[in-house]
Amino acid sequence: MTSSPDARPTASELLDLAVATAREAADLVARGRATAGDDVDVKSSAVDLVTAVDRASEDLVIGRLLGARPDDGLLGEEGGERPGTTGVRWVVDPIDGTTNFVYGVPAYAVSIAAEVDGRVVAGAVLNVATGELFTATLGGGAHVSSPGREPAPLRCSAPASLEQTLVATGFGYRAEQRQAQGAIVARLLPEVRDIRRIGSAALDLCNVAAGRVDAYYEAHLNPWDWSAGSLVAAEAGAVVTGLPGHPFGRPLGIAAAPSVAEPFVALLQRLHAS
Repeated sequence: MTSSPDARPTASELLDLAVATAREAADLVARGRATAGDDVDVKSSAVDLVTAVDRASEDLVIGRLLGARPDDGLLGEEGGERPGTTGVRWVVDPIDGTTNFVYGVPAYAVSIAAEVDGRVVAGAVLNVATGELFTATLGGGAHVSSPGREPAPLRCSAPASLEQTLVATGFGYRAEQRQAQGAIVARLLPEVRDIRRIGSAALDLCNVAAGRVDAYYEAHLNPWDWSAGSLVAAEAGAVVTGLPGHPFGRPLGIAAAPSVAEPFVALLQRLHAS
């Protein structure tokens, strides 16, 4: 695919490029797993890891996306940021779940989203460890596929009450963030079925889409963490929102099954207000 000043690409065309690129990057990441711990640095804190494979994956993704569409913009987690002139911007996380990658926990993904005029219209999240691929286009629904299986439509769950809601969350990298977030989880836990902490925001959102958890929330997210996954969740029928009066991710990103979205958001608002 090449960019053209005369025609906007369709969401399906952008998704095709995202999927092809994610598959190639996932192959690179998988090959790097055996030596993942050999070249590890830290970013915002001593527990915020980045590896040479993160950087190599982002370089590959940037090369493929901008090789196909050289006038597009791009925002990548590991420093790849450039403006574009087409109205299309790619938002890239080369490995979402780097700590899982380093430790061999099978939940780390390549996440690629395409925005058009600031709105996400296509997204792909590929779990490198399992080969499971989550995709969505705006208005076109969300799907999941895996090696040897055809794509299947995604639909979020419908728990009967907040007390029956399985909730996923994540934690920031700074000690003071974790302390505050842990206190909120301690108060949240008696109100819901249970808590899951998977270690990848992109996969958490896709798990909401697949009905593997009923709701998800997290603070201190960046666009590359959620851009693709939030579209997958929304297209699977989940309510994707922030706290009342705030956009997604500022300060919380929330995705929940419609049957419990209203009380779940109200509970989070109460817990964070206090």
